[in-house]
Amino acid sequence: QVQLVESGGGLVQPGGSLRLSCAASGSIFRIYDMGWYRQAPGKEREVVASIRSTGSTTYADYADSVKGRFTISRDNAKNTVYLQMNSLKPEDTAVYYCNAVLQVTALSYTKTYWGQGTQVTVSS
Repeated sequence: QVQLVESGGGLVQPGGSLRLSCAASGSIFRIYDMGWYRQAPGKEREVVASIRSTGSTTYADYADSVKGRFTISRDNAKNTVYLQMNSLKPEDTAVYYCNAVLQVTALSYTKTYWGQGTQVTVSS
């Protein structure tokens, strides 16, 4: 089975930084898209950042609320995606989830997989 495991969350003061990691493991033929989502208590899950590949085209996208502060990156050799979070604000407090769109075999349809989530708390 495919498993996505996040790490790197924790407690940080406003203005601080954290780096989240998400490693995908298991039977994976190809990963097309990877991204980060977050969900605060009582709120809907929202997209934070994504990094995508379609043929020879690759690009990253960010929510307006995190542009200029967060950076998404990917290590294809390790099947790992990262989220560098700088200038953190209290409103960034949420559970952060890793997401991947992938095929488990060359004949499979693409499916979306989710990690278990990691808590990020920004507070003084």
